[in-house]
Amino acid sequence: MGETMTAPAPTAPAPRRRGLLGFALVVAVLAALTFGVLWLLGNIRDRKLEAKQQFVKVVELTEDTEDPAIWGRNFPRQYDAYKRTVDIERTRYGGSEAFQHLDKDPVWRELFKGHPFGTDYREERGHAYMLVDQRQTERVSKFKQPGACLQCHASVAVVNRRKGLEAGAPAGRENLEAQLQKGFEVLCAMPYAEATKLAQHPVSCVDCHDPVSLTLRVTRPAFLNGIRALATSSDPLPHLPSIEAWRQGPRAAPYDPNRDASRQEMRSFICAQCHVEYYFKGEGKLLTYPWHKGLKMEQIEAYYDEVGHKDWTHPTTGAHALKAQHPEFELWSKGIHARNGVACADCHMPYKREGALKVSDHHIRSPMLNMARACLVCHHHGETEMLSRVETIQSRTDALLTRAESAVLQLIQAIDEAGKAGIADDLLSGPRKLHRQAQWRLDFVAAENSMGFHAAQEAARILAEAIDYGRLGIAETLRVRLAAR
Repeated sequence: MGETMTAPAPTAPAPRRRGLLGFALVVAVLAALTFGVLWLLGNIRDRKLEAKQQFVKVVELTEDTEDPAIWGRNFPRQYDAYKRTVDIERTRYGGSEAFQHLDKDPVWRELFKGHPFGTDYREERGHAYMLVDQRQTERVSKFKQPGACLQCHASVAVVNRRKGLEAGAPAGRENLEAQLQKGFEVLCAMPYAEATKLAQHPVSCVDCHDPVSLTLRVTRPAFLNGIRALATSSDPLPHLPSIEAWRQGPRAAPYDPNRDASRQEMRSFICAQCHVEYYFKGEGKLLTYPWHKGLKMEQIEAYYDEVGHKDWTHPTTGAHALKAQHPEFELWSKGIHARNGVACADCHMPYKREGALKVSDHHIRSPMLNMARACLVCHHHGETEMLSRVETIQSRTDALLTRAESAVLQLIQAIDEAGKAGIADDLLSGPRKLHRQAQWRLDFVAAENSMGFHAAQEAARILAEAIDYGRLGIAETLRVRLAAR
């Protein structure tokens, strides 16, 4: 009987199965890549749209919109940063703690004797505190002050405009400057106790931005008047090219920063509305920036001498003394950053990224608290190195400041002793003038908020002159006493 042969079961060709699996894998990878590319393109498109749409218009802004919280509904990123100016942070030589300088460095009690600063001289805090700190200082509560004081400590654009309209200034946005100027004159002449009731906020968005176009603008009449006086001076201003260009033109109209200045210049001008030296002029106490001869310390002094201005008479020496305010703009103008086109906002309000948006940081503060964005964008060194460079400048300025304090104090004491020794009053006119000159130079640097950093060589030069005038005054006092024997 023959065997029955069973045929083996057929199997799928292995090469064909592997080909199908490979094809399916390629399709899946291509699909994933296609999805990834499409997602990336969509994300890029969304970010471009986001970058173009700088804000969402939630509320209508007008010249009467004074409350920054209302602006914040359209600009929440900027408003969130603005609110952080309440932060209390300190660097080695500055910050926002309201400590009493007169307790920390008692020599200033004698230097400012007879002046309100001799009663209360506290460290400034952030912008959020500018109005409340002024209302609480003993310089206001114990001394009569004009409404002019309010100009740099509150949002006054709306207040000035309203008072200007009440005083007869023409209506309409095209007459905005006339309204501001007229209201400014009214507010300056008012007693501070009355003027401060009109203010509701510290510096606000409307003080620096046009509510319609949102562009930067100057609204402080004192700055408009001051920068125009500066433009007509002969002081070289290479760091302000728009003024130099105006000087070379027909000068058919006065220099107008809101018309003539570049955006980069405006990023300093909005700060210079307040961070400057000033005085109250005439019976109307008109806030005036003394830039008629230039921005240098001695040019401002020459203007004060010419108009016969004094801030007070020092009771110990009888000197017609000057009180410097906070000449940041003036000192910055003499520094290397200004000459290289670096604006105040570049360092104190550096740009930052939020999503696809590039915004200016409205958390205004010392660059030393934000060195990565404020300094290292231009200076390619580590934070430790940059901090060391800044503090080296500041510590050297501080050492010179201490020597100048000593020189001026010793001059005050020498004049006082001469008077007690019976030296005739008219014979001490020379030492008194040297006291005025020495103290002005000392205070010009002490009152400026960068401890010399804005212009290190200029600050050192000014303090060297303060020391020199102080020692010359002592020598002159001794000469007078010897001659009277």
